[in-house]
Amino acid sequence: MIYLDNAATTKPDSAAVERAMVYLNEKFYNPSAVYHSGHALSLELKEARRNILSNIADVNTFELVFTSCGSEADNQAVFSCGRRGNVVTSEGEHSAILSAVAELKNRGIEVRFAPLCSDGSVNVEALLSLVDEKTSLVTVMHVNNETGAINDINAIAKRIKAKYPRVLFHSDGVQAFGKLRYRLSKDVDLYSISAHKIGGLKGTGALIKRKSLVLHPYIYGGGQESGLRSGTENVFGIKTLEYAAAAKYQKLSETYERMAQYNRTVRQGLNGEIFSCISGENASPYILSVAAKGMRGETLLHMLDDAGVMVGTGSACSSNEKKRYSHVILACGYDKTVADGILRISFSADTTEEEVNRAIAVINRVGSELKEKMA
Repeated sequence: MIYLDNAATTKPDSAAVERAMVYLNEKFYNPSAVYHSGHALSLELKEARRNILSNIADVNTFELVFTSCGSEADNQAVFSCGRRGNVVTSEGEHSAILSAVAELKNRGIEVRFAPLCSDGSVNVEALLSLVDEKTSLVTVMHVNNETGAINDINAIAKRIKAKYPRVLFHSDGVQAFGKLRYRLSKDVDLYSISAHKIGGLKGTGALIKRKSLVLHPYIYGGGQESGLRSGTENVFGIKTLEYAAAAKYQKLSETYERMAQYNRTVRQGLNGEIFSCISGENASPYILSVAAKGMRGETLLHMLDDAGVMVGTGSACSSNEKKRYSHVILACGYDKTVADGILRISFSADTTEEEVNRAIAVINRVGSELKEKMA
């Protein structure tokens, strides 16, 4: 079986898991406990926090709150900072943001949506036009999870701050962390990451925040995470995230170039009479969305699954909502005949060249078979 749905989740990094097993089998203590072993574990958590954060941000400017996932981190940012006036976001955000701002609207907060460009990136000028003196929060994803379009969040945040310095800026960085080379600027206030997108474990994520920013708790209880996220910390998951992230950043450039080659190979190898590329040339090489116009992407997905290739049709989280058409693809300006035939092919460091070449052959064969059946 060839697995090419890594934007949904990745295979856990076996070396990271093995290295972290000591926190499951031996160092299983509660890091909030006052006895020696508990206190020692809290110091190891502090080290993990610093190591994860240092990959993308200045540890003197930012701090990190551990969460259960990227969605929780997104929700904490939205509900903590979008408490007044209006909130501005894009039409292409992950459902963790869109569902959260929909709830804000129910609570009386105005929500404004900026349109997308054809590649899935936000229309920056339109976004800026929606920001005014009453805006409390702007949230724009770093890498679109369906098209791979990259938003220059540092540049966007800088322009927003230049216009209205008090507006807070958040970005969902789930598809960027561990994959792209970048550093968060001082203009970014909040940033969400997830472990299972880079070889960590499901059930672990983090919200990165500017130290001077006052954040409200999202989960109340024992006061863990400096009172911002109660609940005994998942030390095993956190340490696996730390180790998986270290492995990714150690080979970041090398892996990026390999993913870029895989991406080009698929673009050039797919049958152009059946498939057209939706993802732009400058998108993250880890994600490639293509459209089989006139065909059902879901039908193709099941046929490919039967043939030994696993791909996606868009966001795995959105698929739970039973929506036929991707809101991202429609927001890019494509009609429903294109949106109905979307396949999302996504790579990871574990993907091999042989798998890519075999997948191209299978995708072309299955596409041709379905086209013949529909003729």
